[in-house]
Amino acid sequence: MLAIQQCNSSALDAGEPLANQTQNLSGVEPVRCKENLTTHTTSPTVAALSMTLGIVSNIIALIILAKAYAHLRKRSKATFLLFASSLVATDLAGHVIPGVLVMRLYMGDTGPCNSQTDSTCTFLGGSMVFFGLCPLFLGCVMAAERCMGVTRPLLHARVVCTAYTKMLLVMIWLLALFVAILPSFNLGRYTYQYPRTWCFIKVFNKDPAITDGKDTTITDVIFVLLFSGLGLASLAVAFICNTISGVTLVIARVRRRTGHQRSTHSHDIEMVAQLVGIMVTSCICWSPLLVFGLMSVIRSYSGSMRDECDLQTYKSLMVLGVRLAAFNQILDPWVYILLRRAVLRKIYRLTTGRNDLRGSTFRRWEISSLQNSVKKAINLN
Repeated sequence: MLAIQQCNSSALDAGEPLANQTQNLSGVEPVRCKENLTTHTTSPTVAALSMTLGIVSNIIALIILAKAYAHLRKRSKATFLLFASSLVATDLAGHVIPGVLVMRLYMGDTGPCNSQTDSTCTFLGGSMVFFGLCPLFLGCVMAAERCMGVTRPLLHARVVCTAYTKMLLVMIWLLALFVAILPSFNLGRYTYQYPRTWCFIKVFNKDPAITDGKDTTITDVIFVLLFSGLGLASLAVAFICNTISGVTLVIARVRRRTGHQRSTHSHDIEMVAQLVGIMVTSCICWSPLLVFGLMSVIRSYSGSMRDECDLQTYKSLMVLGVRLAAFNQILDPWVYILLRRAVLRKIYRLTTGRNDLRGSTFRRWEISSLQNSVKKAINLN
């Protein structure tokens, strides 16, 4: 999603003596862009290929989800499919909108090396916060919904419906939007980030190469705490709910083997497996940026980030964090695509060389799903 640009600083380097004279005469610190960005540059071709891969992946996942939702509208999996479709659609928008803005900064004739925070930077920073929180919130809610469906199926059947699901989706998007626009109310700021081809919450003290002219304030710290706190809390809740769901399904499986009649639903196993994959992907991709942002703003505000070497280290960590976060929007759809029962069945056949699924887990999934469908049909009649 994010292309990293090398700032063209030749003109500034050539004028360095004049800038030093100006500083000595007027006391005004010159704006320089002399940082060594070579190790953090990315080719526009690589960025374009990454963006294309993300778009294609999310579109494929949306098509699969739309077909599945059309066939399973009246089953309990419909709620999960609606959440999953919203997650993939949000990832698609979060891959395209910030990506286009970053490519615009990358391909622009005048780089943002000496640019103050402008409307483009504010919109890009808000987009990254919005499209960062939405998948984390959705993953958390999906895990909580499945946890209720596995542990309290009767309560889930009474409470969860399509109308409430759509209402909850709107609330999630509004909450993420509310957090993203907080800088408009002077709570936090968005600034160009090293190496000045992306914008995010201000986490460092005044950078000589970025002329926003203000150091880190307490409102910046609060905003980062809010963003990272909500993200990490969502991951923690998703982890707890998925753990409970997984343990419950394992216990039900063991009880069935020891003579108890309660069986595990095939689609429950499939959905929990997909949620675990989404959670693991989100933890790997988003935790670094959330943690690095917290560490950077706290050290910057407390003044413990004293030398340039320390500052450059944290800038590099932030770049690494945002790159990993961008991969989340590419990997999320593939988690759903690859962890579907049909795909796992084909992998089972290829790895075992067995065309007959009799006695296998997949066959038991099929029988369980058929029995549940028959029971529901009888109850409806």
